[in-house]
Amino acid sequence: MRADRLVSLVLLLRQRGRLSATTLARELEVSTRTVLRDIEALSAAGVPVHAERGRHGGFALLPGFRTELTGLNHDEALALLVAGSRRGAQAFGLGSALASAMLKVVDALPESHRDTAAGVAERLLIDPETDLLSRRLVAEDIPDPIAAEVRRAVFAGHKLRIRYAAVDQAPKWRTVDPIGLVTVRDQGYLLATRSGADRTYRLSRIVAAEELAEPAQRPDRVDLDRAWQERGTRFRTGGDHVTVLVRVAPTRREDLVGTALAVLAEEADADGWLRLEAAFQDARHAEWALWQLATDAEALAPQWLRTALHARATEVATRYAAPS
Repeated sequence: MRADRLVSLVLLLRQRGRLSATTLARELEVSTRTVLRDIEALSAAGVPVHAERGRHGGFALLPGFRTELTGLNHDEALALLVAGSRRGAQAFGLGSALASAMLKVVDALPESHRDTAAGVAERLLIDPETDLLSRRLVAEDIPDPIAAEVRRAVFAGHKLRIRYAAVDQAPKWRTVDPIGLVTVRDQGYLLATRSGADRTYRLSRIVAAEELAEPAQRPDRVDLDRAWQERGTRFRTGGDHVTVLVRVAPTRREDLVGTALAVLAEEADADGWLRLEAAFQDARHAEWALWQLATDAEALAPQWLRTALHARATEVATRYAAPS
């Protein structure tokens, strides 16, 4: 941790010039005494940091102390900034590491690229916390120690012991062979096998993790994209899922698709509406999804869904009927 803090201290001085010990302590979230010790350590390591006395004094680096990524052009630097703005790293517990890395990249850019990149960054907003309807997009909170332990096991190829809280179940310990990590819409997943069977674990439901010394039983190479697609197919077609035939207005297609588990078939009707065969988690999920679309969708089958929606509509109409 101290090495990371020393790097951050140098970068703050490089980018903002002279700073007081109090300001550095606030930025680094440490005490001023810790800052003074870090300054001494940097000086001993040969970093040209010096103190400036007086009312407006502080610590500063000698001019010209920097490194440059001279091979980057403008678009390459911009691509790094955009990639670094993605929130997917949060799902793997790499948010702080990503922020530190991007700070280093910006600092190391050639002068002309750095100034341009800073201006361009103000014109880009990647993955805001809310959409246009003010719906908050909440990323999962995964404790850094747990995320780090899972990452180490995945990258080292070691078995992993996790305490996992499945839905509506008490947390249980289990030992798995980790294969890889996947992030989808700010949700992180661990792909693994357990006793030879494929397993997928939500990272936010892992309440404790321990990397073991024993090698994991897994292939040397893996196609994560293919593995994810295969598991998704099994999930959508297995269990007690329900399949619904529905007509939907083209303008509401994405709303329906966004709530369904999968779209199994799709075709256009003569009137321009779309006819979809969609899978839902259960009967309650299907009824809720179709109700959200109001008159912009019509459930064609099964009959129990039409009956449930009719009953709900009748109840609402009765409640809001004009007083007799």
